[in-house]
Amino acid sequence: MQTAIVYYSKHHGNTKKLLDAIAQQWDVALIDAAGNPNPDLSAYDLIGFASGIYFGRFHKSVLKAAGNLPEGKKVFIICTYGAKKPRTASIEHVLRSRQARLLGTYGCRGFDTFGPFKLVGGIAKGHPNENDIAGAVKFFAGLLNGLS
Repeated sequence: MQTAIVYYSKHHGNTKKLLDAIAQQWDVALIDAAGNPNPDLSAYDLIGFASGIYFGRFHKSVLKAAGNLPEGKKVFIICTYGAKKPRTASIEHVLRSRQARLLGTYGCRGFDTFGPFKLVGGIAKGHPNENDIAGAVKFFAGLLNGLS
């Protein structure tokens, strides 16, 4: 099964830490949406979209790439967030418009010093931690097992 994950991970590399752990165990193409804003996803059977949450939304580069998703693809979401609750409505809206089949979502806290959080030294320090990373790997393994 050909799998790709389109992602954006910049400030502290929180999201990329999760994806690197997944890519160490499975053959997954990691596509940086900032460097490749219009990836050709037609050859992939399973496609992930991953980002930190920026002011309640997925990063604009990932949303743009998702807007080019071929209709009807199997997809999943991975996100990191500083606040206490993940907000995935922005990416889910785009995926619904592409008639994608959302198989699942994984989110965990990530160290956040964006905007006003910088003034207090950041929030969610130490995240993603080993348990968060292991959770992402377990989530992905469960997706693959559900497709076999």
